[in-house]
Amino acid sequence: MGDLAQLSNATLAQMPDSVRVPRYDRSRLTPGIVHIGLGNFHRAHQAWYLHRLMDEGQAHDWAIVGAGVRAPDAAQRARLLAQDCLNTLIELDPSGISAEITGAMIDFVPVEEDNAALIAQMADPAIRIVALTVTEGGYYTRPDGGFDADHADIRHDAANPDTPRTAFGAMIAALRRRRDAGTGPFTGLSCDNLQGNGAILRQTVVSLARLSDPELAGWIEANCTFPNSMVDCIVPATGPNELELVRDRFGIADQAPVTHENFRQWVVEDDFCAGRPDWDRVGATFSDRVHDYETMKLRILNAGHQILANAGEILSVETISGCMEHKAIRAFFGRVQREEIAPQVDPVPGMTPASYIELIERRFSNPRIVDTTRRVAFDGSSRHSGFLHPMIRERLASGQSIEGLALAEALWARMCEGVREDGSTIAPNDPHWDRLTAAAKASKTDPGAWISQARFYGDLAGNARFAEAFEGWLQRIRSEGTEAALRAYGG
Repeated sequence: MGDLAQLSNATLAQMPDSVRVPRYDRSRLTPGIVHIGLGNFHRAHQAWYLHRLMDEGQAHDWAIVGAGVRAPDAAQRARLLAQDCLNTLIELDPSGISAEITGAMIDFVPVEEDNAALIAQMADPAIRIVALTVTEGGYYTRPDGGFDADHADIRHDAANPDTPRTAFGAMIAALRRRRDAGTGPFTGLSCDNLQGNGAILRQTVVSLARLSDPELAGWIEANCTFPNSMVDCIVPATGPNELELVRDRFGIADQAPVTHENFRQWVVEDDFCAGRPDWDRVGATFSDRVHDYETMKLRILNAGHQILANAGEILSVETISGCMEHKAIRAFFGRVQREEIAPQVDPVPGMTPASYIELIERRFSNPRIVDTTRRVAFDGSSRHSGFLHPMIRERLASGQSIEGLALAEALWARMCEGVREDGSTIAPNDPHWDRLTAAAKASKTDPGAWISQARFYGDLAGNARFAEAFEGWLQRIRSEGTEAALRAYGG
């Protein structure tokens, strides 16, 4: 194809006719949102909604300024600034592939240890929303859901509020400046897969502020809003295949392309203290029933991801679509979803739990979405604790069967041994990997060693009925093999 032009504002007119490009003048955009955590998901989801709204001639004063608080974010910043913060989104539909270049993001603040540039940007009165995608485990919560004031990062920010290490400390520093200058609050918008993510963000910000400045904490609590939201779109990691796809199929030199499925959903509480874009004009839903939507999604999709990925890793199945093709894994997934998860989920407008399970089965089966079991299984300590354990507790409390969910926990324990059934090594894949691996190995002689990890299991560690079911499945996996255990449950 010859030399390709680097994606930039100057080369948009050179894009192939098949590639949709921004229909608005990006030079006239002004910032309104800071987004912390510029991973693939944000760029395929929230940034896309804003981009499409801008295409309609709306929200040109709500452009996104990107930010990060981790050292690796500097490399992402360099990639995006080199292409004027433009992104190629590639939709992977089973019936075909299409591409679109989005332009709602206009800048990326420097990544600094003291977060000085980020604080200054958030203190700008033009910024009315600070949004985050910092992963489920990034909110400094204890296993019981409370605020973890003893974490080293939190202790640092409490002692050094002007030079914070965390995104939350930077938000607090910016809000202090805004309060003192009389420029008012901003909305904190979590876009992570957490039940009640807005409430959790509020807890983290207010609790951290209270450690160094109780009066500011009270001001934040009284003036800032933290709407809950539910986000949904399957977005694989970008690697050599995605870079090759954007280059060879579409002729675009993009160093940070994003692939995604042909499905998006965003449900948000309409609780924005300083205004908001009209995202509902382009498909988002403002609702006071976010809890019901997110419960359906987190329990069926996110918990379902763990159910598939742990089994897939043990059996050397590399992708989620591959797991859905595997007869024993798919049967296990289908039964635990319909018999143990769906009864814990309420319907939402236009969707029953049963129909949502069917939708998820279709989405997970999309062979064009090369979503690896390794990516999905990452940070199981947060995801099992957040997605599966609440359902186990509810079913135990009501005397219902937990066999399938206990099997899912046994599969996670077996995966954390770090060796697949074919003898290959599972590389560390959790912030607590060493601790998890030690417990998994100890459970070979003492099955209870796994669920006695109170940090992850809390009160479940002492539940005799859960322990019996878990230990039975773990012993069966080890004595008969994973497929045999899956067939014994799933048929």
